[in-house]
Amino acid sequence: MVKLVLLHKAASIYDDVPERVYDFPRSYLKAATEGIGDWAVYYEPVKAGPRGYFAVARIGRIVPKPGVEGRFLAEMAPGSFLRFDRPVPRLLDGRPLERALADATGALARGGAVQLAVRRLPEAEFARIVDLGLPDTLEADEARRYSPPGLPLPPGLAEPVVPFARPVIERLTSRPFRDVAFRRLVREAYGHRCAMSGLALRNGGGRPEVQAAHIRPVADQGSDAVNNGLALSGTLHWMFDRGLISVAPDNATILVSRNKVPEDVVRRLIRPEGRLLPPVSPHDAPHPDNLRWHRENVFGQWVPDGPTPWG
Repeated sequence: MVKLVLLHKAASIYDDVPERVYDFPRSYLKAATEGIGDWAVYYEPVKAGPRGYFAVARIGRIVPKPGVEGRFLAEMAPGSFLRFDRPVPRLLDGRPLERALADATGALARGGAVQLAVRRLPEAEFARIVDLGLPDTLEADEARRYSPPGLPLPPGLAEPVVPFARPVIERLTSRPFRDVAFRRLVREAYGHRCAMSGLALRNGGGRPEVQAAHIRPVADQGSDAVNNGLALSGTLHWMFDRGLISVAPDNATILVSRNKVPEDVVRRLIRPEGRLLPPVSPHDAPHPDNLRWHRENVFGQWVPDGPTPWG
């Protein structure tokens, strides 16, 4: 197995869906096959945008692309995709993070490996890129973000810094770590506003009250991609998870299980327009496939078995 870099453009003409599949030609089949079972970093080429390295995922398997001779699909292991908390620049101090991209002077070379859509990545360079995009301190950073100065951190996050950070793979497969990364990205995508109420509530310490809801749960083959998330207030998150609310096939209109949710609750909790607040970037909008899964598998199926948040 070997770590890889996968070039991806948001407006790609190929069937690339970073959290699910990567489309590539036969010329990269050998390198891609070596990466099966291992991790790959996504990289945005210069002409496509400013992000540089922006996400990581594990390659599950490679299959021929149906109906297209000479092209293949690298299918990502379910639940492995994770966008970086911060994009990692292509160059640091004028030098590429990948040694294979440097010329004799250490500067970025022209042509050659720079143009490869699939390229091998040494373990140390993979670890450095992930450390920059998803630092080991992420959970403690989030805990401190809105805490008043001098307030103790939660147990487990207050230990002194140690010389060796958690191994990168341990971090990438840790559910608590991934939950923090997902929450930060989804809340940021919606400007810390609830996508259904439009409110940006904060507690006395300035901490956003909005939560990050998975549209399709990770336990049901959902991903930690931002397009599988919605920023929701606590009550609306509870309602969404229980199928009392969902989103229509137009990917914007909020659906309500009217026989289970009182009208006055709808008026108090949901935007008067009855439509989702869009994220700051269109690229972060909920994926239609995820919304369809929620409508077909969750919406309208809740059977009351206890009290509701509204009494």
